[in-house]
Amino acid sequence: GLQDTPILRVDGITKSFTIRKSGWFSSNNARVHALEDVSFEVRRGECLGLVGESGCGKTTLSKIIMRALSPDEGVIRYVDHEGDTDVLALDETELIEFRKKMQFVFQDPFSSLNPRMTVFDLVSEPLLIHEIGDDAYRREMVAELMRLVGLDVRHLNRYPHSFSGGQRQRIGIARALALRPSMLICDEPVSALDVSIQAQIINLLQDMKERYDLTMLFIS
Repeated sequence: GLQDTPILRVDGITKSFTIRKSGWFSSNNARVHALEDVSFEVRRGECLGLVGESGCGKTTLSKIIMRALSPDEGVIRYVDHEGDTDVLALDETELIEFRKKMQFVFQDPFSSLNPRMTVFDLVSEPLLIHEIGDDAYRREMVAELMRLVGLDVRHLNRYPHSFSGGQRQRIGIARALALRPSMLICDEPVSALDVSIQAQIINLLQDMKERYDLTMLFIS
């Protein structure tokens, strides 16, 4: 059954970069392999950890999975009850639709987000983009997500900078869950946080996984 089928299959991903060698006389470029023939699969409902030291290509891999970078070779497939998706072949429109299924939680969810948006705007933005529900539904949904991740609903009109790192990460998780994805990819989600807060966030992710039957890829 589907339960035994990998939901995400990463196959033979290879990516190299050209690095210009500096020096008076050298004009030749060196190719650096960030990823060489990386393959793995994640089964439905499991949490797979990809662990490696700094500079081993983890970030490159997560960028490829989220389509911010193209690999030189390899295939990424996502399989659910709607069929088999070739993730790297999706065009822009298809990719937006696919985002309902696979969402990301980043190391610092706010470095890439607009500081002039309130927490309500940030968490409800995916619902707006995907035209899900009306205003009343979105307000209700955002309030529910805030409660789920353990944040005060009264703070929805505040701006990200007024929250601590751990609270911001909770907001990032709420935003990622807004579309009810079946898979969450967490790229170094706790590395910027204090150790005491790290455990809280990992526990929260574990709770969400159980509650929503999420599949997780945890890059650390």
